[in-house]
Amino acid sequence: MEKLFTRIANWVAHITGMPLTFAVCCLVVVAWAVSGPFFDFSDTWQLVINTGTTIVTFLMVFLIQNTQNRDGAAIQAKLDELIRVSEGHNHFIGIEHLTESEVEEIRDKCEKAARRHDEQIATMAAKKAVAQKRGSKKQAA
Repeated sequence: MEKLFTRIANWVAHITGMPLTFAVCCLVVVAWAVSGPFFDFSDTWQLVINTGTTIVTFLMVFLIQNTQNRDGAAIQAKLDELIRVSEGHNHFIGIEHLTESEVEEIRDKCEKAARRHDEQIATMAAKKAVAQKRGSKKQAA
């Protein structure tokens, strides 16, 4: 059942993302609008488009959410594998399951560590420049 739903969701997501589908939907709306005078702009005429768009929107919400959930999980799995096989810290694997405040705390720590690292690199570059300047003065003397 899950594989069938996934195949259908992927197919619908692919089809609905095509320009031709958008054009067909625009034509449906134009045809509905043009048919208004023939139906005296009745309540039933309005109900047709309202009901149709509501049903399509309702169903698309679930399909879009399913697609985004799978895409997000796939990206997380790929990032976890990159972390696992690299010099990255393995404690980052699975942090998407933490609360928002816990993730924010980790982000803050990472940003502070990055700033410290940048400061260390700048300090090392300054020391290297000073050492090179001293070396060139000694050679000149």
